[in-house]
Amino acid sequence: MNFDYSETQKMVAESAKEFAQQYILPHVMEWDESQTFPVEVFKKAGELGFMGVLVPEELGGSGLGYHEYIAILEEISKVDPAIGLSVAAHNSLCTNHILSFGNEEQKQRWIPKLASAEWIGAWGLTEHNTGSDAGGMNTTAIKDGDDWVLNGAKNFITHGKSGDIAVVIARTGEKGDSHGMTAFVIEKGTPGFSSGKKEDKLGMRASETAELIFSDCRIPDANRLGEVGDGFIQSMKVLDGGRISIGALSLGVSKGAYEAALKYSKERVQFGKPISEFQGISFKLADMATEIEASELLLHKAAFLKNEGRPMTKLSAMSKMYASEVCVKIANDAVQIHGGYGYTKDFPVEKFYRDSKLCTIGEGTTEIQKLVISRNILK
Repeated sequence: MNFDYSETQKMVAESAKEFAQQYILPHVMEWDESQTFPVEVFKKAGELGFMGVLVPEELGGSGLGYHEYIAILEEISKVDPAIGLSVAAHNSLCTNHILSFGNEEQKQRWIPKLASAEWIGAWGLTEHNTGSDAGGMNTTAIKDGDDWVLNGAKNFITHGKSGDIAVVIARTGEKGDSHGMTAFVIEKGTPGFSSGKKEDKLGMRASETAELIFSDCRIPDANRLGEVGDGFIQSMKVLDGGRISIGALSLGVSKGAYEAALKYSKERVQFGKPISEFQGISFKLADMATEIEASELLLHKAAFLKNEGRPMTKLSAMSKMYASEVCVKIANDAVQIHGGYGYTKDFPVEKFYRDSKLCTIGEGTTEIQKLVISRNILK
């Protein structure tokens, strides 16, 4: 076992850190207040290879693995988790679904544009009435000659308005049948494909979340990913990797909140000494530091298994569940350490606190992760 980053991994992490400091940090609260999705920043991230991290070089990507992916998401999310969330969704959901299940023609057609961030990607599984119960979806795709006609809507979709392309799962069989759903790729501008309501969210406000609407949306069979009926199975495999990305996002939130609290505790003086010297504060910091280490180790073990092509469903669920729950706790404690100032927008922990909660919900709630873990250990 080797717990050190390689030179390449160190360089990737440093590059992501510099990108976040230069292009994200000056605008964090401005984007948060206005719910601005800064497309130009993602174009810059594409130039640096952060939007095609896992894509092979021959398809225009960085050709990196999951350890590097964690490092990139962590560094960006330490500065602004909302930007980290969008980078994660673009890479691990939309791009990775096409990369994993598209044929060669489909990969050549779409992946280079996604890897460069010429196109921003979206991924649609969730609906208004189906969150964890994806099998109950109402969006349908009906075969009509050589085409498919889609009707329905998707909800809580990252980049639902600004996305140039979306991978969408639609029902092609009976409700509740895990082999009754199929994945399709739909490009922006396709007749019958539009965006709806943009959500006004508690946190992660610079990461756009909106509806996708399909009204007699006709697409060719060439836009179908994999076999008819494989959409749900594909989605579960995509989410295995996606859990690592949300875990990395959570780790960034934890580290950002912890570092802000540590710095403040050394500067804030009460009763003649820094508050870090009081046991009530120092013990909180000790717990935070330990939980961050545990989160990181779980994530990198899951990343190791993913890179090796070994089964990692259990570990990815564990790492996502633990890291996300920990980041909520750490963000809460960071606010507490700041006292009244932690409740103001003058200090970064207020935003980390709001952003953290999404990590326990997106790409499978904590309860769903426990279901996945328990099924694996009880086999």
